[in-house]
Formats: sequence, structure tokens, C-alpha cells
Amino acid sequence: MGQLVVKLAQPVSNVADILGGRRKRKRSIDSLQTNSEESNNDTQSPKKKKLLTTTQYIYQALFKEQKNSDIAIMALGKVWNLHKVYLSQSPYFYSMFNGSWKESCQDFVHIKILDERITLDALDAVFGSMYSDEIEIDAKGVISVLATATLFHLDGIIDKCTEVMIESINAETAINYYEAACQYGCQNVKKSAFVWLETNLLCIYTKYPNLLRQISIELMTALISSPDLYVMQTEFSLYTLLRNWIYLRLHPNYDPENPQHQAQQQEELKLQQQQQANESSNNSSNSSSALSLSNSPSDRAPVTSNDIVQNFFTSRREKRSFLSTPDGQQFLRPFLALRTQYLTNHHMDLKIVLNDNIIPKEWLHNHVLSNWNSILKVDHLPEEGPKNLDPEEFFKNCMRCGRILLEPGYQKWRWTGFNFGLDLILIADSRILSIRRHHRNEHERLLSLQTKRQFMIRASVTSINSQRQPVYTQKSDITSLCLEKNEEVTLMVMDSKLVHPLLISVNVLVVPPAPQTFKENLLICDEFANASVPISEIGANCERSTTPTSSSMLDDGNAVCLVPPSPPNAAASALLLPSSMAASHRSASATSTSSTASSSSFSSTDFL
Repeated sequence: MGQLVVKLAQPVSNVADILGGRRKRKRSIDSLQTNSEESNNDTQSPKKKKLLTTTQYIYQALFKEQKNSDIAIMALGKVWNLHKVYLSQSPYFYSMFNGSWKESCQDFVHIKILDERITLDALDAVFGSMYSDEIEIDAKGVISVLATATLFHLDGIIDKCTEVMIESINAETAINYYEAACQYGCQNVKKSAFVWLETNLLCIYTKYPNLLRQISIELMTALISSPDLYVMQTEFSLYTLLRNWIYLRLHPNYDPENPQHQAQQQEELKLQQQQQANESSNNSSNSSSALSLSNSPSDRAPVTSNDIVQNFFTSRREKRSFLSTPDGQQFLRPFLALRTQYLTNHHMDLKIVLNDNIIPKEWLHNHVLSNWNSILKVDHLPEEGPKNLDPEEFFKNCMRCGRILLEPGYQKWRWTGFNFGLDLILIADSRILSIRRHHRNEHERLLSLQTKRQFMIRASVTSINSQRQPVYTQKSDITSLCLEKNEEVTLMVMDSKLVHPLLISVNVLVVPPAPQTFKENLLICDEFANASVPISEIGANCERSTTPTSSSMLDDGNAVCLVPPSPPNAAASALLLPSSMAASHRSASATSTSSTASSSSFSSTDFL
């Protein structure tokens, strides 16, 4: 049996091999047949071609070719043959076709376009979007599309326009985007554009005057009022920007970027200077114009745009301030928002502001008196200093300073001008931003001798991208500090998300704020509103004397315009002391004096 088994076993093995071989050959043949069939099917079966989608067909046939139209829409002189069923996606047209309006039973509708921002291209794009599931929007035409979508209440397109606008905010678009966002209620765009302008106003628009001209009075007022405005250098740089902005607004045809316009203005300025110089030589009593001309850079250097602007104000023949004139009253609000109290803490700044005669002299006189009062208090009252003020009051009265850090590394700097005997130095070291009360022995007679000085401060640091859009901003809290001499404290540990270049803005208040109700009184004064009496001469003698007297020291519009060789009385000495102290403090401090001496220079003052 076993043998049989064995015998059977052998044939069984052979049969298995044979059958296995047959199966292999069969599978091979089947595989070849299958591959051949698939190859034949590939070559013989028709290729699948992608046809127009339903949306594309609808867009092409119904919108482009305007087939089976049941309504004609006319706008801006063009007619679109469209379809009510598609137009009814718009609440504007849905109400028109389904309400009690006469258009509901008409097959021709004329839409009067009153908004100048709406264009034919925007209308065509918006009408076409109702037949398709997409719309092409670029930064160049986004405002027109937004205006059209707002007219027809198409929220989806408005949202897409908002996204495009926020992504494309830059120097050329920020102002127009802000104005359009205000008009059409796009709060996100309005906020983003305003933040961009806060960050870049003094960095960008000083270089592009034609863009600066586009800023409206309302927008400029809002920017000047903002505590988050990045004031590169000091408040004087903001004053200079306002002065240029006023000139550009008053001369809409002047193009400072056009060489021909520039050359023409330079020639006119030279002729005007020569004429005024001849007049001043014949009449020595009228020496104010001659003084400004003798100090003009045109006598020793080519005429610049800043010279043209400055000469426009200094050569005015009116004795009253520019803001009190009919042309100047429209610009009053930005100057009410300007921190004019910080224009009197450097003698060169004060000299330029007085010669320009844009700001009412009463404002400057009140600031000088208030600053001198603060100096006396700080020197004699150790506890005198701002502490735990309400944030609103702090932001309204604080000094705004700024600086750009292009590269990482150890850097320290101070800002120019007399600071009530408190020499503050900002230090950036790695990721640490700190402040030090600097006190050198050789400068003790010029600095506050108080052991401790109280002040309030807030710092903001912003990182920007290639379009100068704020990418990341870090702000410290409003902090009350009391520093001893040469004491240093940390203001902020900067986040790793902050990448250079960095914009640094500092809000600081070193003396308690003084009330400035005199500005409000001038604003509502009937005499000022009617412009019958100049602001600088309300309640004073209209004759401007060159030497102040004791009776006119507080009221005369030109009391501190020219400093006499020796003050005639103690009151005059008191009024002139702050500016002289500022000058002496400035000359003794380790700072560069060139940044504020020229109205066109905004470079930082580094500590050496």
C-alpha cells in the first residue's frame, strides 16, 4: 500500500507539475490577450474631452452672447441685454423686479450712475459675475468694483474686494483705500489703511509730495490726533510735514516731482527774494522779510522744495498768523491736534515756527509760560511729576518720538530738545528695549538735581513687510517710572516675531499736563470765526513792535519773536528763559544739532 502510495505519489507529482505548467501557460496567454485587448480598447475607444461646464456655458451664451434676454439695462451710455432671473441675485434688482416699482413691468431700465467711482469695466465685471462663479479683481480697479457691488448690494463681491484691498495696501493705495472704505462702510479696510498710514506717514509721504497732497483735512486731523502715530524723530518733524502739506493743498497745480515746475518755482522764488531784498534796503524798519531771506539757503545753496514752501509763509505780508486768515482757517483742526507745546523745547525749532507765523503766537506764549512753570516745579518739588494719569489724558498730552532700527545689535539714542532737565536714553540690546536716566557729572548744572524723577512712558515696536504693512506690533503698558540718576530699567522684551527693520515709537510725559483751553476759546471765538481780527492780535495792539514792553508781554502777537539784547524787565526775563535754557542745554548735551536745525532733516540724534 505504501508502495502504491508511493507510486501514486509519483504520478500525482507529475500530474501536478503538468497541470501547473498548463496553468502558467494559460495565465501567460490570458495576460497577453488581456493586454492586447486593453491596447486595442485604448486605441479604438474615443478620448474624453472636457467640455464647457454649465457655468461657463451660461456665461458664454447668456451673458457674452446675450441670448434669450428679457431685460435691457442701460448705464453710463452702454446697454446690457440680460436676464431677470440672474439679476435677481442682487437685492437691488430683486426689489426692482418684484416690488411695486414701475421697472417691474418694463423690459428696459436706465440706471443713473451718480457715483464717479463706478466705471464701465466694473459694471461689466459685476454683471458678468451673476452668470458665473468667479470675478476677476485687481488692485487697480478694486475700488470701482467695490462701488458697483455696493450699489447692487452684492455682499459676496464686497467681501472679495475687502480681501484684495487689505492685501494690497501700500504708499500709492492707502489714502484712496481709506477714503473708499469710509464711503462704502468697509470697516476692516478702513482700520487696516489707517494703521498703515499711522506707521508710515512720516517715513513715506515726506518723500512723495504728490501723494501727501491727497490726504484730506479730515484724515490728516485723525492721523495727527492719534497717539499711535509713529512720529519719526520729534513733533517738529510733524509740524514740517503739515507745513508742506498745506502748501501742496493750496497749490494743486504745483508738481514738485516735475523738473520744469521745480525750475519755474525756483526762478520765481529768486525774483521774489531779490525784490524783497531791494524793498528791505529802502525801508530798514520792515526787516522781518530781510531777516528770513538772509538766512535762506538760496543765498548759499540751490533752492529746494523746502525753501519754496518756507518762503511762501515767511514772505507773507500779513502780520496775523496764517491760521487766522481765510485760507488758513480750513487747516485749523490738524494744528489743534498737533502737540504744539513740544515745538518750544529747542531754540532752532522755535525760531523756525516763529518766522513761519503759521501758529497763533498766543499758543506759543502759553506753552512757554506753562513750560517755565513746570521747570520751576520740578526743580523745587520732588514729588512733582505725572503719575497714574488716565490713559486718555496721557495720550492726549504725551510727547511722541520715533526711530527706525535697520539692523539688530546694541544701539542707544536720545531725541533732541530740552526735556525739563531729564536726559532719557533709549537702549536696544538684542531683544531688550530699556530706558536710562542719564546723568553725567559735567552736566549736572544743566540737568535736574532731584534724586528721583517721575515720568510716564509707553513703547511700541512694529515689524513691517516689503509693502511696509505692519506684520507684527508689540506694545508695552503705560508705565509710571521713578528713576534715580543713571538708573536703567527694561521697557520691553521684544517678541521673536519682530524682524528688522523695526519701527519704534515712544510716548513719554515728564511733567504734568497743563490745560490748553486757550485753543478751544480761540476756536469758538466770534472774532476768530468771522476772521475780522487776527488770532495773534485778539485783545492786543495791532501794531507789532520789535521790542516787547512790560504791558504787552503777554498779549502782543510778536512779543517773543525777536529776542532783545537784554530783557527790559523781570517779566521779560522769565518768558525768555525757557528758550535760552533749551539752547544752552542743547549745546552742552552730547547730541547732534543738525536734525532740527533744518526743516527737511529728520535724522535721529545718536548718543556718543
